[in-house]
Amino acid sequence: MTHQTMTTDQGRTLAYHLNEGTGPTIVFLGGFKSDMAGTKAVHLEGWARAQGRAFLRFDYSGHGESSGDFEEGAIGDWAEDAASILSLVPGPVVLVGSSMGGWISLLLTRADPARVAGLVTIAAAPDFTEDSMWANATADQRHALETVGHIALPSDYGAPYVITRRLIENGRENLVLRAPLDLPMPTRFLQGTADRDVDMSVALRLLDHASGPDIRLTLVKGADHRFSDPTCLATIETAIAQVLEAGQG
Repeated sequence: MTHQTMTTDQGRTLAYHLNEGTGPTIVFLGGFKSDMAGTKAVHLEGWARAQGRAFLRFDYSGHGESSGDFEEGAIGDWAEDAASILSLVPGPVVLVGSSMGGWISLLLTRADPARVAGLVTIAAAPDFTEDSMWANATADQRHALETVGHIALPSDYGAPYVITRRLIENGRENLVLRAPLDLPMPTRFLQGTADRDVDMSVALRLLDHASGPDIRLTLVKGADHRFSDPTCLATIETAIAQVLEAGQG
């Protein structure tokens, strides 16, 4: 399927796929250096289409088919991209955020909670630039970030990640676990116990930190960060269905 594009107020060109259907529109937010062609995004699009539900997936700037250089981007930029994408659809949305997309979805929800009818996160990684990248950096790596402006970290998913000083500093401007986090909409956090990228303790911390009337955490024993085997995909479907149903109550 050929993607469509939009240009944001910041001048970035974003690629997206939008399936029309009944609302609330389900919006998938991908992870760090991932794209909208990933297993979860494509699977959930097909699931939504089979139910006649509107579904939107997209690439942040510097990711996938969108414009820009990944290494020049930061959390604030990608949150701006996501906010721009939401302008494509009317009415309420259900946000489904994977890994970094979980952080982005929390930023969107904090900015406009009335727009979000439901929230599902998958191995959410809120504040990871500070609590993982910076916290785990060696003294030499921190010095390189501050002087050279970037470092390279190994990745299980291919080429090393280039981490920039701007990514770390901009991340500090967008933290969500340092101040009250109210989630008044039906919310489901999903987490695998064998996730080597986002430890289970992050999900527990998020659950403890967030406040709201209908927040649940589901742990899937043995699931890794990809969270994309048939059991995990079915778990995501169930979580989305739950928040959709709860939102109608």
